[in-house]
Formats: sequence, C-alpha cells, structure tokens
Amino acid sequence: MSFPASASVLPDVRRALAVFAHPDDVDFGCAGTIAGWVDEGIEVAYLIVTRGDSGGFDDTPRAELPARREAEQRAAAAAVGVHRVDFLDGHPDGILSPSPELRRDIAAGIRRFRPDRVLTSSPLRRWEHLTGPSHPDHLAVGEATTCAVYPDARNRFAFPELIDAGLEPWVVREIWYAGGPAPDHAVDVTDRVDRKIAAMRTHRSQTAHLDVAAWVHDLLGMIAGDAGLPAGRLAEAFTVLRTE
Repeated sequence: MSFPASASVLPDVRRALAVFAHPDDVDFGCAGTIAGWVDEGIEVAYLIVTRGDSGGFDDTPRAELPARREAEQRAAAAAVGVHRVDFLDGHPDGILSPSPELRRDIAAGIRRFRPDRVLTSSPLRRWEHLTGPSHPDHLAVGEATTCAVYPDARNRFAFPELIDAGLEPWVVREIWYAGGPAPDHAVDVTDRVDRKIAAMRTHRSQTAHLDVAAWVHDLLGMIAGDAGLPAGRLAEAFTVLRTE
C-alpha cells in the first residue's frame, strides 16, 4: 500500500485530545507522533474509554487488571510527556458501541479540554487486516468520537445536561484517524522511536510476550516506505480530516 504523505494539517494547534478504547491503543498507534507534538509545545491529553479488563496476556487476576492497566497507561503517557489521562466509566470493554451515552461522554471530554485537534481510531474496517485496527471496540470509539466532534460537542442542543454541567459547546478543527484503510499523512518518528518503545513497554500485561523494538521497527519501517520516506526512516500513518 502506498499513500501520499503530504495531507495538509493545522499549523497552529495548541491542544490535542487522544480518544481511544483501551489502555495501550494510543501507544501502539501514535506514541511517536504524540511525543513530537509535546516537543512542539502542544498540550496533549488522553481520554480512554475502558480500563481494558477483557485484554491481557498474563495471569493477572481479572479483578486486578483494570487498576494495573490504568497504571500502565499513565506511565506510558508520562514516557512521551503527557500528564493528563482521563478514563470513562460505564462502558464495558469488549462490547463497545457508538451509543448515545458514549457519544455524550466523549463530547463532555471534548468540551472540558477544548482541543483544536482530536486523535482517535478509524471507524472504518480494514478488510485486509481484521485484527488490531479492526477490533470492534476501536471501530466503535472511532465512530462515537466522530459523532462527538460533529455534531455533539459543538451543538448547544445536543445533550443539554452538558450545558447544565457548565460544559459549553466547542468546535474541534481537525481529526486524525489512526489505523484506517486509507491513510493520507505520515509522520516521521525516527528521532522519537525510543520514547514510543518505552511507552509500549510499560504495558507489561499486553507486551511482555512481544519483542517490542523489533515489532516497532518492522511496522514503522514499512509505513515509512509506503509513504515514500527515505530508507531507514520510521513513520506512523493517519487519515487527516478538517472539521471547521
């Protein structure tokens, strides 16, 4: 797969909010890019929909897994310079849907943080790659976040209880989708890949079985090649949508 690596992006972003289904999703897909945003002075926050209690590759008791995965995500965020990580409640891992309740809660997070840019998982399935990016929870959160950006977060009459809570409407200017079938923008993360690897390694419940460095270099090298970057570079890929 090849794609253009030159989709235009907003030049004056002050805040960016990453919305993902599970602890670790943002780090597998986007941690190198986020490290770069932090370096540029962009204030980044995470909004994680579940605590990932249906995942895991070790023998951690299920009752202990949510707290462990929350702690792993906070440590991973710190590894790339992100210090605000919020978790939603009431949305069970493994069976997410783009419900009105999830849309409302994401819209509330948007109105609270007031980002210029939102980063989330693609709502579009990749038929050539059914696992990972096409996890149904990822698709659900991508769709719910899209609806939260437009129309919910900017519409005063959507979820009027948000106004009652003091959360005024907010217009997100741009969405970045990770893991979708038609990326149009690549970010060279070669100089920040060590921070991405460090972030991924904090998710011990998910990555202890994995050679993280090899996985990252293989995948990001392939993405960079598809994007037409020089040999030896590493990249993360996105689909960028202006929403103004």
